[in-house]
Amino acid sequence: MDALLDHLEEAVEQTRAHVTGALGEGRVLTASDEQITRALALAAELQRLTEAVLVEATGEVSRRSQSAARDDRLTSRMGCHDVSELVQRLARCSASTAARLQRAAKPTMARVSLAGTAMPGMLPALHETMIDGVIGLDGVLAVAGPLAEMSRRVPYEKVLAADQVIAAVARGEGPDGAPPATADLLKIHATTWATYLDQDGAEPRDERALRVRGITLGRERDGVVPITGNLMVEVAKQFESICHAIGSPRVDQDGPVMFRPSADVEPDPLDYRSDVRTPAQKRHDAFATALSVAASSQLLPTIGGAAPTLVVSVREEDLIEGRGWAHIDGEPVALAASVHAGCAGVIQRILTGGNGRIVKLGTEERVFNRRQRRAIALRDGGCVIPGCGVPAAWCEIHHVIEYAHGGPTHVDNGVLLCWYHHRHLGNHGWQIRMSNGVPEVKAPPWADREPRWRPATTSPTRLLDSIPRRT
Repeated sequence: MDALLDHLEEAVEQTRAHVTGALGEGRVLTASDEQITRALALAAELQRLTEAVLVEATGEVSRRSQSAARDDRLTSRMGCHDVSELVQRLARCSASTAARLQRAAKPTMARVSLAGTAMPGMLPALHETMIDGVIGLDGVLAVAGPLAEMSRRVPYEKVLAADQVIAAVARGEGPDGAPPATADLLKIHATTWATYLDQDGAEPRDERALRVRGITLGRERDGVVPITGNLMVEVAKQFESICHAIGSPRVDQDGPVMFRPSADVEPDPLDYRSDVRTPAQKRHDAFATALSVAASSQLLPTIGGAAPTLVVSVREEDLIEGRGWAHIDGEPVALAASVHAGCAGVIQRILTGGNGRIVKLGTEERVFNRRQRRAIALRDGGCVIPGCGVPAAWCEIHHVIEYAHGGPTHVDNGVLLCWYHHRHLGNHGWQIRMSNGVPEVKAPPWADREPRWRPATTSPTRLLDSIPRRT
């Protein structure tokens, strides 16, 4: 061990000197492609070897801190509450990293027999690939998780067989002769082996999932309500499918949907309103759409003899003048939320005067009914904003002339918009009007060299009908 410590100290000093000199002088900026990729690969290999030491040392710290007598524990002698605190202080890492090191150490570290002799860990082949620098912390956890879980129900010799095959895959020596696998690919291999060998593991896992499933809504703060919880796999996958179905096919490489102007047109920064939602924000909007569709489907259980109804209260003069606040179940929300809700779903709006008197009580029947929705969907095809791509089934119906301003709930005054474009119609520069019962859209200056009103539809029927007029 002394030789390893001496080597590590020397390696740290040498590496620090070279790294400080190379990076501090900006040599990376002038390096060739080959030099950059080689540096990345070598640094990663060095990191994997370093992580092997971290995992081994963390495992031994854990073993020496298991004494029933607190004063005999290594953590106590070092003045720390537990292993996590000691690892965090020595490695200068986060609590999550310390926890990952401890999880990686359990299936790989050597065990001590009753006679006091060292024994191989539960996954010896994985351990060898780790200390050889073939895989690092990510790879160890990717493999150890599935294999350690199934080891409780599968004969140990089968676990060893899976361990050896996956270790060969990690080295690039697997049956298919593929190059060394990444951590994500190793996890796929480990999960596949666990699924194949542990035929009875699904039910216990499902029982645990049923126990820990749940969603918790926090208290409103700054206009948002935090949500935490655990979704069962099939529920999460269903939600992912909904997100994919609602998401636009026009996806930028970095994620957000971008309606970019032509390369030869210089956009006005004030007019540029691209969709720069983060993936998390897109999932929120997809969730909002799914809730809206479910509430308006008439398939949910009733509450008090009626479908789940969102009650939005707003003062009449505020609604007319477009200022002030609305309230949902006592919580203040932006007036735009009430306008959006009043146009989109199965809701009931209550207009109150300045003295609190109920001036007008709306009814659910004023929203577009199923027959109107089917007709509008046939006409529009999907969200009428060009390039959006959200299908009709996931769209809301927007009153082109707002209902609060006398707009009728009629097919000649309704167009399909996705939740996002409906909620933020006034912010992204697109304009909508009806012309003889047909929606027309006017693009912002950055999206159309000569902005003008153009009919908008993705309906295959209408597009097919338009072909003879163009030939």
